[in-house]
Amino acid sequence: MSNILIKTAIRTLFAFTNRDKALEKSEIVLRQYAKLADGLSKEAGQRCVEVPPMRGVDEDMRKWSFFMILEHNAIVNRSITATVIQLARGEKLSGPATMNPKTDVMPSSSADASQFKDFADSVTSHIEAVKSLKRLRGTRTSPHPVFGDFDAHKWNCMFSFHLGLHLPQAEYVVGKAMADR
Repeated sequence: MSNILIKTAIRTLFAFTNRDKALEKSEIVLRQYAKLADGLSKEAGQRCVEVPPMRGVDEDMRKWSFFMILEHNAIVNRSITATVIQLARGEKLSGPATMNPKTDVMPSSSADASQFKDFADSVTSHIEAVKSLKRLRGTRTSPHPVFGDFDAHKWNCMFSFHLGLHLPQAEYVVGKAMADR
């Protein structure tokens, strides 16, 4: 499938997704990550596992631990949340909203079990922040590195979409880490 078709499909999906549905999906995906973390030992959570090529998982992201995936998601979550808030308020993008999506989102190899709380907090903080904003559609835009310019609404939709992209990776990593005990 060509890049233009994927770009069009994602933008269309986001156009037909309302704020409440996007936030509900974030809550659902958070619960799925919580199920993966439940009962996971420190050793299994820190075990790096190479995943096969997966949609949305770049080559340099394919050999991570579950805790590294959580750390990456928390970093991206904070960036998207800052972007949504600043666009919705008509502010100039600054801080986490201006991070480099290739270099500033990489986790540390020492990521540990504390990452789950940080990750969960980043999801709940996003949900609460977005609920407090008035208008998301039709705001100023900022470029997504793959899908083009997004207003605050499309960035809010991207939040749960991104979490969903890494969920199959997390499931694979946890499954292999648990099997290798």
